[in-house]
This record gives sequence, C-alpha cells and structure tokens, in this order.
Amino acid sequence: MSDDPSRLTHLAASGEANMVDVSEKAETVRTAIAGATVTMQPQTLQTILAGDAKKGDVIGTARIAGIMAAKRTHELIPLCHPLLLTQVAIEIEADELLPGLRIRATARLTGKTGVEMEALTAASVAALTIYDMAKAVDKGMRIGDVALIEKTGGKSGTWRKGAE
Repeated sequence: MSDDPSRLTHLAASGEANMVDVSEKAETVRTAIAGATVTMQPQTLQTILAGDAKKGDVIGTARIAGIMAAKRTHELIPLCHPLLLTQVAIEIEADELLPGLRIRATARLTGKTGVEMEALTAASVAALTIYDMAKAVDKGMRIGDVALIEKTGGKSGTWRKGAE
C-alpha cells in the first residue's frame, strides 16, 4: 500500500484492480455518516407520512433495507472487505421544502478499514426502497445528494463534508 494520497488504493502498481491489504493497519473505531434525498410531489410525501402507501410502511421498510444493504456491501462493491459492523443506523426525516425525505445512514465498527462504502450503500438502498414503495403514485421521484457527510477513525482521522 502506498503512502501517496493521490494514488488510487485499489490499483496495483501495474494498474490492475486489487483488494487493498489492510493487515498492517491499526484497529480503530471507525464511523461513517452518509446522506441521500428523495424528492417527490407534496401529495406523495403526505401519502408516505400518513402510512397510506399501497405497499405498506415506506419509512420502516427503507430503514430495514438500508441496514441490510450496509451488511452486504462487500457483495455489491467488488473490492470492499467484508466487515464486522457494530452499528448501522438509518434516520429518515420528512422535509417539506424539498418536498421529500432526507436519509442519514451511520455505520460503525472497530477494525482496520473504513465504513464509508457501507454508509453510502445504506443511504442509497434506503432511497431506492422509498422509490420502489411509492412509485405507484409518483414515478417522477428523484434520488439525489448521495454523499459522505463525515468519517472518523483510521490513519486519516476525521473528515467532514464542507471542511475540506
């Protein structure tokens, strides 16, 4: 593994993709928070909040889907390590100004590699689940703003969106 911060870590010296060897890294508590939004028609948001979606509890189902996705990130992203997550939390809040839902996914562990991909996958799949469960009433919903908000732990320490 190179100490060059501009080098892509999943590329070997000759350019082929590889899984990074983390065996020499220190175990630290690592946390990542990611977010996403689902923008929709105001009446769609009201349908979801009232619990009137035909498929059932949109927010509860999206929360479970996000947690499940974080746990399976290594199966979806080819070079991710399988991780022993100690926490995955999904918060979903209504935002009348979007209008829509804001998703915040937190992933945590004590280990040798970060959990950014797990948090991003959780937020993304929660958003996709919201779309799936409400698409019968609003096919024009938009998923957006998928981004890492914060990460802590590891050699690079703390990073916060907007503080770069």
